[in-house]
Amino acid sequence: MTPWEMAAVLAAGTGAGAVNAVVGSGTLITFPVLLAAGLPPVTATVSNGLGLVPGSISAVIGYREELRGQGRRVLLLGTGAVLGGLAGAVLLLTLPASAFERIVPVLVGLALVLVACQPWIAKRVRRRRECGGSVRPDGGPLLFGGLTLASVYGGYFSAAQGIIYVSLMGMLLDETLQRLNAVKNVLAAVVNTVAALLFVFFADFDWTAVVLIAAGSALGGLVGARTGRRFSPAVLRTLIVSVGTLALVHLVLR
Repeated sequence: MTPWEMAAVLAAGTGAGAVNAVVGSGTLITFPVLLAAGLPPVTATVSNGLGLVPGSISAVIGYREELRGQGRRVLLLGTGAVLGGLAGAVLLLTLPASAFERIVPVLVGLALVLVACQPWIAKRVRRRRECGGSVRPDGGPLLFGGLTLASVYGGYFSAAQGIIYVSLMGMLLDETLQRLNAVKNVLAAVVNTVAALLFVFFADFDWTAVVLIAAGSALGGLVGARTGRRFSPAVLRTLIVSVGTLALVHLVLR
């Protein structure tokens, strides 16, 4: 990488760490930057997954107050995250690169739709709660199954997995958004860590990209956790969709 590319990757890692702590779409920032730096799509995804682990952990630390009293829930849902993240990582390592290159534009497009529709999803969740429907403390089998499937997606390609997590938990748990966001950060950290353990031994990655994203995401995760409540959702969503759209165009035209 050139010095300018290294600076761009570091900046993207910082932004991704902050965004992941708040909403969970940071891969839509780092992934196109890694592609622009010349990394193949699978190598970029693996390097990104490894680099975002410190950011996920720092986001969990930043939201530790909101995790109080949720130990049993985190343990249960975290089990599904381990299983799903492992399955997704195995799929990434076993499917041919050509399959990944065909699938990723679809996944990026899906992630962009989820980011753009997040206000509508949140509105639907609030409306459901106002109806007074009964909910289980752990969300029941439906939530466990849904989050496990979302973790398969996250282990394969992590863009917008946090939005899926929060949407599912918001519909099936009676908790504040900030407490749900804290659980989301734990689940993302679990999936990223499980996938990273496989990637270190069985996948090709770029150490320079990993180190730069790791350093940036660790800082960004702490900053995002501390200041996330002050971000303008509209501005943040516009940035994510814009960057993700550029990534999608780049992938389609490759």
